[in-house]
Amino acid sequence: MTVSKGLKGTLTFCLSFSPVSLKRTLVFSFSLFLFHSIVAQDLQFYILEAERNNPNIQAFELRYDIAKEKIREVNALPNTSLSAGYFVSEPETRTGAQRARFSISQMLPWFGTITARSSYASSMAETEFVEKAIAKRKLALSVAQSYYQLYAIQAKQEILDENIQLLQTYERLALTSVEVGKASAVDVLKLQMRQNELQQEKVILKENYTAEQASFNSLLNRKETIAVEVVPEMTIPLEDPMYATESLTLNPELLKYDRLYESVEQSELLNQKESAPNIGFGLDYVPVSERPDMTFNDNGKDIIMPMVSLSIPIFNNRFTSVSKQNELRQKEIEFQRTERLNLLEAALAKATSEQNQARIKFNTQEKNLEQARDAEEILIKNYEAGTIDFNDVLDIQELQLKFQMNQIESVRAYYLQSAIINYLINQ
Repeated sequence: MTVSKGLKGTLTFCLSFSPVSLKRTLVFSFSLFLFHSIVAQDLQFYILEAERNNPNIQAFELRYDIAKEKIREVNALPNTSLSAGYFVSEPETRTGAQRARFSISQMLPWFGTITARSSYASSMAETEFVEKAIAKRKLALSVAQSYYQLYAIQAKQEILDENIQLLQTYERLALTSVEVGKASAVDVLKLQMRQNELQQEKVILKENYTAEQASFNSLLNRKETIAVEVVPEMTIPLEDPMYATESLTLNPELLKYDRLYESVEQSELLNQKESAPNIGFGLDYVPVSERPDMTFNDNGKDIIMPMVSLSIPIFNNRFTSVSKQNELRQKEIEFQRTERLNLLEAALAKATSEQNQARIKFNTQEKNLEQARDAEEILIKNYEAGTIDFNDVLDIQELQLKFQMNQIESVRAYYLQSAIINYLINQ
């Protein structure tokens, strides 16, 4: 088996089976498994750092904490009422003159109302938790997209370095051919101009890398100039991982609507409880002065009066309206969930298709690279035989560079679509 190097880290094979070649194939397959494990660990490290530091995620954390604190808030009873009054003109009673009045009262909601409020607040907290999960998924997807873009730029820079070195080798061959009269100075100039073009592309890629690195670091909420460690080699795995498309229904974007629906149910239960009467308990205390001109058992006896009150919502149109609103809100949420499910299914189908397209393009470019390498070998043999067309050399080199760049783009596209699929169906 002969092996030629195309995309850095990607081996292209000309199959001629032998015991040795079979052993090499097994070793290569095992190294791919280890490699993708390393890529996942490296990327996961950055994603976890982003989740810890990203201000948007921190804001969602606070929103969730606020929602949890609301549970404690709704468990409180209404304010206790205290009142005091002094009689400017003391009213006389049989037992004496009343000097003042002190009152205390406490209203209590109907049985189960506080529990219903707590359940409603808990359901709203669950909704905020799902919102936080969605934000984390979107952040992880953004980090992965930027990471793969950084890899693609870095890999292209390395490919350009290799091609510049190759052109320099051809330039030396051309200079030697000029000396013996087998090539012209124009061939040398063409090779030099081609090197200039590649140097220009390399500088542009460096600028792109700097900008993308700044974007990546902003996701992690750190200084934009911090270097990002990107794996040196990536390739498309031999087989795609198995995806459980049924997990799409567990996507947080859909769970959000389930939680919203539940919160509306809890809101309706709370509305029913609040439409019931409220009961109150209280106590009045009136100090009474003794009558100095009389003597009897209850002379100057203070007045203590327990009280019970009932608040009845006779005009309950508000509660009826809230019930109707909750019913309509539930229907709205059902339609929104169906629409979101349709969009997610379409996104999954598109991502799967584009992932397959990336594999097809990668394999096609691999075949093209093999043929370009064969053409290159023919040109070198012609040089050894004393004849070489440097225009053909430039054409082949340009084709090789095109195929290599396309392979890198295929790898980036494959992993980008993998990240989207992971966003959609990973539990």
